[in-house]
Amino acid sequence: MAEAVPAAARRRAVALRREIARHDRLYYVLDRPEVPDAAYDALMRELAELERKHPSLADANSPTRRVGGLPREGFETVRHALPMRSLENAVGKEELAAWHERVVKGLAGMTPALVVEPKLDGLAISLRYEGGRFVRGATRGDGDTGEDVTANLRTVRGLPLELEGDFPKVLEVRGEVYMARSDFRRLNAQREKAGEPCFANPRNAAAGAVRQLDSSITASRRLALAAYGLGEVAGGKVPGTQSGLLAWLKSLGFPTAGHAARCAGLDEAWMQCETLREARDDLPFDVDGAVVKVDDHGLWEALGATSRAPRWAVALKFPPEQVMTRLLSIEVQVGRTGVLTPVAVLEPVLCAGVTVRHATLHNAEQIEAKGVLLGDWIILQRAGDVIPEVVGAVESRRTGGEKPFRMPKTCPVCGSGVVKDPELIKPRCPNASCPAQLEGGLLHFAKRDAMDLAGLGDKLAHQVVAKGLVKDAADLYELTLEQWVGLDRMAEKSAANLVAQLERSRTPTLGRFLYALGIRQVGERTGKDLAEHFGSMEKLMAADEEALQKVPDVGPAVAASVRGWFAEPHNRRLVERLLERIRPQAESKRAAEGPLAGMTVVFTGAMILPRAEAKALAEAAGARVGDSVSRKTSLVVAGADAGAKLETAKRLEVKVVDEKGFLGLLGR
Repeated sequence: MAEAVPAAARRRAVALRREIARHDRLYYVLDRPEVPDAAYDALMRELAELERKHPSLADANSPTRRVGGLPREGFETVRHALPMRSLENAVGKEELAAWHERVVKGLAGMTPALVVEPKLDGLAISLRYEGGRFVRGATRGDGDTGEDVTANLRTVRGLPLELEGDFPKVLEVRGEVYMARSDFRRLNAQREKAGEPCFANPRNAAAGAVRQLDSSITASRRLALAAYGLGEVAGGKVPGTQSGLLAWLKSLGFPTAGHAARCAGLDEAWMQCETLREARDDLPFDVDGAVVKVDDHGLWEALGATSRAPRWAVALKFPPEQVMTRLLSIEVQVGRTGVLTPVAVLEPVLCAGVTVRHATLHNAEQIEAKGVLLGDWIILQRAGDVIPEVVGAVESRRTGGEKPFRMPKTCPVCGSGVVKDPELIKPRCPNASCPAQLEGGLLHFAKRDAMDLAGLGDKLAHQVVAKGLVKDAADLYELTLEQWVGLDRMAEKSAANLVAQLERSRTPTLGRFLYALGIRQVGERTGKDLAEHFGSMEKLMAADEEALQKVPDVGPAVAASVRGWFAEPHNRRLVERLLERIRPQAESKRAAEGPLAGMTVVFTGAMILPRAEAKALAEAAGARVGDSVSRKTSLVVAGADAGAKLETAKRLEVKVVDEKGFLGLLGR
């Protein structure tokens, strides 16, 4: 029998939801809050208490749901009613002018008004409203199909759960979910305090939050929303210009990025782009460019679109931001394969919204080529606004006290004499028992595509090496539950899970096992190829370079690396110790028949289908899955934002299909 809710309680719940929605709009859309946080929180607590006392008052779009719900098993896919296309990129005024020239030509000589908007560095999403109520949110995915992230998007405070004013019966709004710089700094400070790895940039933090299976984690990230466009519209009218649309979206309750301007022509649009570029450091969010659109939506249809991008808009990419700071010292890090890499230690500096303290210097030759000395003032940029990179030295600021850097002749971790392989620019430590290599080797051994030990992270790897519990990967299988529990921050449940993972990993496929060993130039794909060709560790270890080169895509360099690795006695001893504890299984043979039999397939870009599942489908259909595109590649499956591999495929005239086309080849 349905609960009889007192009329007063029902009216109060409605009033509270309206009042909270009003304050959300004042805070997130209009930027003029009326009440302090404590008063807002009191309203939320009162509503939550009413819903607790009267469960039938619960509503999917109640603001109390913004804290998130129970974790889910996975995301369902959503087919977009209208495609979510990406944008063509332009770099510099000449490329922007070339785009504008194509627009004018497409409009038979007409010069249209333009709108310039900041290009937020976030995650594109689509929001569907029916009768003014938010019913579904999805990621862009491959442009045709995305992931249903409705529960997570409900936690975004600026997202209106119910629209205001006049709106169509069905309305899909396109926008960007992002993280403000202040919230990003707060999040990283919390993670650093908790001993967790920090996010590289706000976009990674936002994108990762939207795709969390536990929406309460999404809620804790304090994401923001900026609406900028439309998808499907039915049962109502919408503005006919982009400038009018942005104002209309704001009237419905959607936040926008602001800083948009209507421009009479190309010159004015370029000046607005330059204004945005110069102001990028002062904006509360990261931008990586400006979006220039034809203002009149009526002209969009005339201009049309390519299979990938509309012709009526372009993304003008800003050059990487450069700043100046002091090079305090150069540390040499030792990687899991023993390679020594110099890393710049910098006087902390804010660059593209992130405080940078370290930057890679790649190798000694790069340092010399860039003319960098210890103590120099240097120019720093974040390549692609992500990776810190030293551009060069500011020679005019030298005092004479600067000194050249020399790579060490001994390993800075274990003291072994470094060697330099003929095919490598970087020197390396030859000691596989070097603690630095051992930690990295354990983490590689534990990777999902290797032995799949999700519970073994960098802090645990550091502890077992530092405490002398593990001298090589084989020792992992000897540690007891009590020894794991005895490590810092290791609860009994977590320890038991890791022990169970180790037990499950005792029967890996031979290909996974080879990849887990960490042999230079042997990736996941090559490991599987070697396993399929030789069938056993004994045959592989006995193979010479000539026999190794008979394996598909194994050339002289890979063959020499494999043969050299197995030639070292301590490596052979490691394999022997591992084989005493685990039993690698033979690889399943690829189908001799099938729609892709005999073909080499390469996947690139973001896909709706999990990459592991896509590879398994290709192999089940008789294909070999490659890591890189070459003339031997038969087919490239390109998802969203495909990059260099797609360009290589086009240059080599390799057949390219999208995800839908790939599934069609399989008859799915």
